[in-house]
Amino acid sequence: MPCSNPASTDESFGNLQDIFRGGDVLGYSGNMSVSNLSASTQDYLKAVWVLGEWSDEPVTQKRIAERLGLKLSSVSDAVRRLTDQGLLDHTPRGAVTLTESGQSYAVEMVRRHRLIETFLVATLGYRWDQVHDEAEMIEHAVSDFMIERIAEHLGYPDQDPHGDLIPSADGTAHRSEAVLLTELEQGRPARVVRISDEDPALLQFFAERGIGVSVVVEVQEGAPYSDSLRVRIDGSSQIMPLGRSATDAVRVEPLD
Repeated sequence: MPCSNPASTDESFGNLQDIFRGGDVLGYSGNMSVSNLSASTQDYLKAVWVLGEWSDEPVTQKRIAERLGLKLSSVSDAVRRLTDQGLLDHTPRGAVTLTESGQSYAVEMVRRHRLIETFLVATLGYRWDQVHDEAEMIEHAVSDFMIERIAEHLGYPDQDPHGDLIPSADGTAHRSEAVLLTELEQGRPARVVRISDEDPALLQFFAERGIGVSVVVEVQEGAPYSDSLRVRIDGSSQIMPLGRSATDAVRVEPLD
């Protein structure tokens, strides 16, 4: 995937050399890590964690299949295998949950993914709509050492370009109390804290209209039967209509 504003070759390699030069890094150890798991197992554990990050809806095999783009039968076999390995808990027709060890591995993968996304934007000049698929590929190949070098280089960021929180090196991950833009009280200003990265085209749409993380928005009722809201950005006079698919992708924290 091409970069939108690629740095010069010399500068890019210089940055990479600075990041990956040898040395002791806080949080890096030789203990058993998520790198010891297969890429498939990494994907399953991360998917279960992410599906529960912003939703209280039970994580089912069907939801996992939809997120990973896999057949339900394949997911069923994998869930059974990972349950036998002590990484997942699952009862017939019940929800899929992470065990303590599964949770630890899942958080490691989420940390990897979001640090890589942040690195691609901050250091290599990618746009925020370009990084998700790139990170999906890279996260399986990097070492724990490299991830900690990236974190150190970036100054240990606590959120990625889309506003998703980056777990700390010790596995601490907090859930924000942000609400969907769809559910925001009309006329009450709120700050955008997170935008879903599932649809790159929607991210481009938001960027072109000045909607991003930290922007202050306010909603008003949309046209009758339109299933939309009118959104004011940063107190400007411009108001734009946004449909439900767009407002459901944005999470905000109301301002007092």
